[in-house]
Amino acid sequence: MNKYGFIKVAAAIPPVTVADPAQNVRVMERLLRGAVKACAQVVVFPELGLTGYTCGDLFLKPLLIQQAEKALSDLLTRTKDTDILFVAGLPVKTGSVLLNAAVVCCRGEILGLVPKTYLPNCAEFYEQRWFTSALEWNGGEVELCGQLVAAGTDLLFDVAGVKIGIEICEDLWATVPPSSLAALQGADIICNLSASDALAGKHAYVRNLVAQQSARCRCGYVYVSCGAGESTTDLVFDGNALIYENGTLLAHSQRFETAAQLICAEIDVERLRADRALSTTFRSDSACETAEPYLVIASGLPAGKNAALLTRTISPLPFVPAGEQLAEQCREIFNIQTAGLATRLTAARAKTVVLGISGGLDSTLALLVCVRAFDKLGLPRKNIVGVTMPGFGTTDRTYQNALSLMKQLGITRREVDIKKACLQHFKDIGHNEKNKDITYENTQARERTQVLMDIANQTNGLVVGTGDLSELALGWATYNGDHMSMYGVNAGVPKTLVRSLVAWAGTQSTTAVKRVLDEVLNTPISPELLPAKNGKISQKTEDLVGPYELHDFFLYYFLRYGFGPEKIYYLADHAFKGKFTAVVIKKWLKEFFRRFFAQQFKRSCLPDGPKVGSVGLSPRGDWRMPSDASAAAWTAEIERLK
Repeated sequence: MNKYGFIKVAAAIPPVTVADPAQNVRVMERLLRGAVKACAQVVVFPELGLTGYTCGDLFLKPLLIQQAEKALSDLLTRTKDTDILFVAGLPVKTGSVLLNAAVVCCRGEILGLVPKTYLPNCAEFYEQRWFTSALEWNGGEVELCGQLVAAGTDLLFDVAGVKIGIEICEDLWATVPPSSLAALQGADIICNLSASDALAGKHAYVRNLVAQQSARCRCGYVYVSCGAGESTTDLVFDGNALIYENGTLLAHSQRFETAAQLICAEIDVERLRADRALSTTFRSDSACETAEPYLVIASGLPAGKNAALLTRTISPLPFVPAGEQLAEQCREIFNIQTAGLATRLTAARAKTVVLGISGGLDSTLALLVCVRAFDKLGLPRKNIVGVTMPGFGTTDRTYQNALSLMKQLGITRREVDIKKACLQHFKDIGHNEKNKDITYENTQARERTQVLMDIANQTNGLVVGTGDLSELALGWATYNGDHMSMYGVNAGVPKTLVRSLVAWAGTQSTTAVKRVLDEVLNTPISPELLPAKNGKISQKTEDLVGPYELHDFFLYYFLRYGFGPEKIYYLADHAFKGKFTAVVIKKWLKEFFRRFFAQQFKRSCLPDGPKVGSVGLSPRGDWRMPSDASAAAWTAEIERLK
């Protein structure tokens, strides 16, 4: 594992020659050296890969077993100069018992042997005819290739601080797979040597199985099944290799290929451990684990020198799923927001909802949620009161957006010009209106909130807040101004996701509504608290606090996994390559942590609002932090960044 918490792993699929171990290890060696060249520290081969899985009754012949051991010995000799741990499958005879085994090897030494636990005995597979299950064998030590080797299902292998567990094919299909127990014993990555035949519909099942197990165990999972060269007398093997991290697919092979394949990916072990630490369920399971501690065998490999050179994709928009998942998630989030508001309206017996409509992204999303909630409850949209409150910085563009949207959605429109009230307030407190400082700006925000609250009192309604998760993280809200409402429907939605939700809503709307939503999406983000210049927005939020893409990225990895500035900076530099320079990323990373710590007091008294994803800032559950905590350790680490 390198300094950023990554370890590079590989899954190798060699074409096999059935019952010819000498030929098979020659192909394996080429793949192993390819994995070394790719900077992998672990490479996994298929089940019984030294002999081929489909040897049948040849497994009962001593010559094949002897040749497999000799081939392994030759492979160890030829690869003792390589800094990589490899896991290979072969039949191993110990006394009168024949094991379907995985051997874990490094630098010419066999570190340990793990026998298969669950042996199938069905129409396709007859393993119980040849092999003995680990359940029927006491384990201990095995003599192999002239070495006395630790053997058993209770072994873990340490690679530069990363613990590796092993299971074999059918083991994963068990009700309680060995990998579940290994994960509770601290295994960060599970390697599965498999020989699974290809059947119609089976591939999707296998993918789901591996994905679910990696998610359930919060682990990395390297699955590799045999392919070309295995006997096709009755079955076909597709050469399926998968690398998962906590339910997410990182890499996969091309199935039914005839050539050798090697797939690699970096697994973020620090991320996995952070997720385990956050999961009370995983911690409770670990505490209840009654098995004797597993034997951890050190490989002696150093930390990866080049594993920091990531080949895996780091999404610059971690809150926004890609592809077909985006529409599904947008629909789900709208449903969550709608259900939250509908329940609150029913419980409060409110007749109306009142919200400020600025013509910007956040108020647009909040209004769309209100419309859905009223439609769901069978309430008239006229009971949604949208209020425009022109101030000193309001532009015609946003004003017209607000009016058009309210008209197209059929809600009640009200307008309260706040300029006169603000000017009177400046006189009352002795503030020069020409001094356009924070008092000038916050006066407008607080006046708008007062207007909304009082209209809600008039109409027996609730004020629906429009502020989003990104603004809460940065404290980009006026305390007791737009910071306050009676229910904040956007409180769990970051700015990058707000944009996607509004865009998706456009695809579900009439042509007229979509036209307005598109105009909102193309309008610069602004609080519009300073006077416009030549009728155009003069105050652009992202010029002041930084790009929301970066801040949402920082927020996700800081809150979701607890990463420090150095790793977040490293990931951001990789994710935003070509868009933001390292200097720009460092600048806004420092600003993010400065604001996040300094603005906690605003988050300590947030209104209720629905959580929609894995990251939230509610002071009642998701984020509990003292308002006077120091950011010194985080900012000092940022200063040290190169």
